[in-house]
Amino acid sequence: MPAAKILLVEDEVSLIQLLEKYLNRLGYQVEAYSISRDALKRFERAPRSYDLVIADLGMPDIPGDTLLTRMLEIRPDLRILICSGSPFFISNLPKALEQQVAFLQKPFVPKMLAQAVSQLLKDKGAGQ
Repeated sequence: MPAAKILLVEDEVSLIQLLEKYLNRLGYQVEAYSISRDALKRFERAPRSYDLVIADLGMPDIPGDTLLTRMLEIRPDLRILICSGSPFFISNLPKALEQQVAFLQKPFVPKMLAQAVSQLLKDKGAGQ
């Protein structure tokens, strides 16, 4: 089975490079964007080509929550990992989304990222 494909959306260029390199090393295909608008355009063209979206909430052009809401409207079964320095509570989401959304508080260590990605993809059955 081909490697899971991840859409990574993060405005801190140094962090996006680290995350992309780490996820590639774990065997994932990663498409990284530092501008939400660009990531959304790409996602709209091929929403089924991604197994997971990893996004920061504090994006300057389109806020992460708006971006993710739009992506979920397009593809309701999408798996999402939210990474943010601001608190976020999965329990605030509709019950139906709780299984497909996870949250990592920044700063986090790579092992935490690997576990969160693996769990989301395992629940979906992708990237196995």
